[in-house]
Amino acid sequence: MNNTDKFSVVLPVYNEQDNLTTLFSEIKRAADSTGRDWEAVFVNDCSTDRSLDVIRDLAGKHDEVRYVAFAENRGQSAAFCAGFDAAESDIIITMDADLQNDPADIPRMLEAFGKDCEMVIGWRAKRKDTFIKRISSKIANRIRDAIVDDGVRDTGCSLKVMRRDLLLKLPRFKNMHRYFPILMKMQGARIHEVKVNHRERGAGVSKYGTLDRALAGIYDLIGVGWLIKRHIGYTVLEKK
Repeated sequence: MNNTDKFSVVLPVYNEQDNLTTLFSEIKRAADSTGRDWEAVFVNDCSTDRSLDVIRDLAGKHDEVRYVAFAENRGQSAAFCAGFDAAESDIIITMDADLQNDPADIPRMLEAFGKDCEMVIGWRAKRKDTFIKRISSKIANRIRDAIVDDGVRDTGCSLKVMRRDLLLKLPRFKNMHRYFPILMKMQGARIHEVKVNHRERGAGVSKYGTLDRALAGIYDLIGVGWLIKRHIGYTVLEKK
């Protein structure tokens, strides 16, 4: 198999020590079933628990595991970007480390990828989040839809399949991961949505999705709205 067949699963990690072993086991089962080369790239966002120790242990036992460890807490977007930079394949799969995303959906999403699309997004038709997280998400989505028309039903689902070369062209800023669909569209990506399973969180507590974070996202939306309006795009007819 060549580099095009291989895929990289990028996983930001912040205080998920009790979920990581189970998560990797599920990823390995799903990834191996595809018959393709793959790797799991964990990015430890300066966890204060034993997450890095667990990741090191997994890397010592499994050749598929690689990792990046931050010296300071930089946030989920920075962790995703570090994973994209470190990945050794042309196809990137992103997902959370809290066990809410189901790795069993990976093979089906990979089948959809590349068939007239450069990005596949998971659609959590039946979400298993807490009440406050669902409410804050609805508020954020309504505000976002009024400013950013990305045509996606569930932009907040972390389970996505994307072309790495397009990801590396995206502008990088805090909370950019919330806008991957529109940012990828600006690079010419066509998007396909696939219904995915969504589970209740494993161990630990949620770090994202609270009401204050939803309201703070308004600031990000202003910046993304500016990027959309000022974006430069062109099509080359011919060149020498």
